[in-house]
Amino acid sequence: MTKTKNQKIKDFLINNGVIIIMFILVIYTSVTSSNFFTVNNGLNILANMSYRLVIALGIAGCVITAGCDLSAGRMIGFAACIAGTLLQKADYAGKFYPDMQPLNVFLVLLIVVAITGCFGAITGFFIAHLSVPPFIATLAMMEIVYGLALIYTGATPLGGYVTEYTNIANGRFLGLSYLIWIALAVAALTWFIFNMTRHGKYMYAIGGNPQAAEVAGVPVKTTMILIYMKAAMMYGLAGFMLGAKAGGASVNLGYGYEMEAIAACTIGGVSVTGGRGKVSSALVGVAVFELLKAALQYLGVDANAQYIAIGIVIFIAISLDIRKYVAKK
Repeated sequence: MTKTKNQKIKDFLINNGVIIIMFILVIYTSVTSSNFFTVNNGLNILANMSYRLVIALGIAGCVITAGCDLSAGRMIGFAACIAGTLLQKADYAGKFYPDMQPLNVFLVLLIVVAITGCFGAITGFFIAHLSVPPFIATLAMMEIVYGLALIYTGATPLGGYVTEYTNIANGRFLGLSYLIWIALAVAALTWFIFNMTRHGKYMYAIGGNPQAAEVAGVPVKTTMILIYMKAAMMYGLAGFMLGAKAGGASVNLGYGYEMEAIAACTIGGVSVTGGRGKVSSALVGVAVFELLKAALQYLGVDANAQYIAIGIVIFIAISLDIRKYVAKK
């Protein structure tokens, strides 16, 4: 009996080792840096988490089906560029469309989400109907979207946005940035889809065993297309949010965010082997990454060295997830 309890404690410490280490690091940083645990810093961390959470929630659906999406970062950049070209001030000197008045902000959001959603549906089609591995399909889409973004913008940086757009990042409601409220709304909607709809049940069934799911009557192909389309729509929203926060955009905005999102999902408990994961998993993982980056900055760690720390965390997170899978087998 004692051995069983010890084994449970050992498994808990190993499986949650990354989170525990991050917690200790945050406590150490708060003790050594008086400005770390402040309201403003907390709000800044939450704002940075907002668009990353939206990205992670999109990728979570792909990972739950034992897939991935490498196109997320490039779609974010393309989405931010599309929004930027349509929301520049009429009198801005470097206006992309000199003779066009800025469009309504919400209309632009719909345009951006629709465009990225189409790309996601195409990716899902190749994965579902042509059996292209998600890694290859999304890698191909990543290159296609990046090329389209370069052609569309001519690799020109964008800026001079209308106030209505930048206010999405700068404005607040009940003391919280609109970005945070958007992320919370997306998280609530994603939770509903994952837990209260047939689509969510189908998604977990496919992640557990796609062959058995198909035999049981699950529309595997349609569900896969919807999963990647939904994910791409979230990337479009994240690009829209990030463009508002940055006050500008380029084709490289969001580059590499997909890797961090996949790792964040895994840290929180979304298994890369499929069939397991929750909205809270993505939230925990994103929080760990943002707190890690903030703590390293406050501790004065070189900005370039921070990439090494993030890479190590990703290695550990994926290794622990595979360990859980092997242990279950």
